[in-house]
Amino acid sequence: MMQMVSRRRFITISAATAGFALSPLSPATTSDAEIVVWRGTMLGATATMKIHHSVRAEAERLISVACAEARRLEGLFSLYRSDSTLVELNRTGVLVDPAAELVDLLAISKRYARLTGGMFDPTVQPLWELYADHFSKTDADPSGPSQAAVETALARVGWDRLSVSRDRIAMPRGTRITLNGIAQGYVTDKVVELLRSQGITQSLVDMGETRAIGARPDGQPWEVGVADPEIVGQMQATLPIIDRAVSTSGAYGFRFDPTGRFNHLFNPATGACAHLYKSVTTVARSATAADALSTALSLMSEPRIRSLLPQLEIERVHLIDTAGVVSELVA
Repeated sequence: MMQMVSRRRFITISAATAGFALSPLSPATTSDAEIVVWRGTMLGATATMKIHHSVRAEAERLISVACAEARRLEGLFSLYRSDSTLVELNRTGVLVDPAAELVDLLAISKRYARLTGGMFDPTVQPLWELYADHFSKTDADPSGPSQAAVETALARVGWDRLSVSRDRIAMPRGTRITLNGIAQGYVTDKVVELLRSQGITQSLVDMGETRAIGARPDGQPWEVGVADPEIVGQMQATLPIIDRAVSTSGAYGFRFDPTGRFNHLFNPATGACAHLYKSVTTVARSATAADALSTALSLMSEPRIRSLLPQLEIERVHLIDTAGVVSELVA
């Protein structure tokens, strides 16, 4: 079963309890397992869940609990729901008695910020707002926002401005948080934990980031395809994984302008956009680490990545530079 990595466009869960194969099903297992498919939207993406089980009602229950958990977490981390906890924090600057998962994810975010010298920074939302506002204008200067505007936004950026404790989250007025560079991975990990607790032993879960539970039913690794940044639907490479997560970051994931000069990967130190690579793909034990660190590594030179790998939770990095040259870095 091949899973294509396509940054934050699709959500798929294809799961089986012990003894049942995942699609494509062999004739021997087709008659034994009930296949329940759910399609909808979640975390701002098209979502598909497939659960294979001998009892259809149990498959439906598993889909229900997985959806409920993902939506609960979406209510904490989403920037696009006006009623989310994150939107409230950005509006007020303080949360008292915050949800444990939000405290956990912000603490993890700060740890990755320290490890990457600030290249992963959850407070870059003012830069997003600046570029989005600039390019939404019909007469937008194609050279981007002025340097003065960028510096004004940067004055509101800084992960160390964020205070996180079990009882309180606080930040200065004007600071804004985005968890779009880590939340999908975190939600993926939480859904994996839930599925394991429900007896799922073989699964491929993609909530914007891909994570495998175990191996394929035939004992072979799952195959995760790394998308060609230039050709839609084309694979550039295939990564074999067992009990690992894969995440890809690339400027092609979101572009503010038609030429792609300005994208969603911001350097928190300068306010500039990433242009070192066409894509950066990471393999890690957790989807949280793979997600956050694929973002941060997009802003670092290859020598810098090599020097940091021993300190990070990344086992493998697949780089495609601007000339299309591929590099494989192993921790």
